[in-house]
Amino acid sequence: MDRTELIKALGTFLAIMNPFLSLPVFLAMTTGFSASQQRALALKVTIYAGIMCLIILLAGHRIIGFFGITVDQFRVAGGIVLAQIAWSMLNGSTISSHQGSDQEQEHAQNLSGLAFYPLTFPMVIGPGTIATIIIYTGHGSTLTDLLEVGGIITGILLILFITLFFAGAIGGVMSETMRTITTRLMGMILLAISVGMVIGGLKATLPGLAH
Repeated sequence: MDRTELIKALGTFLAIMNPFLSLPVFLAMTTGFSASQQRALALKVTIYAGIMCLIILLAGHRIIGFFGITVDQFRVAGGIVLAQIAWSMLNGSTISSHQGSDQEQEHAQNLSGLAFYPLTFPMVIGPGTIATIIIYTGHGSTLTDLLEVGGIITGILLILFITLFFAGAIGGVMSETMRTITTRLMGMILLAISVGMVIGGLKATLPGLAH
């Protein structure tokens, strides 16, 4: 990928996997946990997220191909999903498709698999993240392209780990206003990127629109 595409990919993944968006949910769901328990959970979430990303990175486009779906069709669908998430971020509403519904989150608090569900899936690796990975690796990407996308994801997962590992301290310093501003800004960036995905996918799927 060229520099422009790399920057766009970085912005997309940073917006959709926004570690600071996960922070309030993580703190709410670990109320009563000790610092060591929170840090152990942060490590597990990062490991699970890394494994899921690796699987999707290597096999995502083969999976959609098995169902007869083209990358361009998936780009349109993925763009719509991202737009929905971005719109929720702009309006400050709960993103149930990306974080799980209130009922699902409440139920998960009593399960030993809290690290995987809903903290890893769908909070960090939700439909938007899955769609974004497949879109950026679906057009016959070279090994270099895969490594570049993998490097971006690894960097964001590292930020996620640090954010969740020090969740208590960061949560105390980061005000509600700062969280709101960050969420709104990322929502606007994500919405603009999702519009580009939909338009690009439609032009490729329906060539007549390009004229």
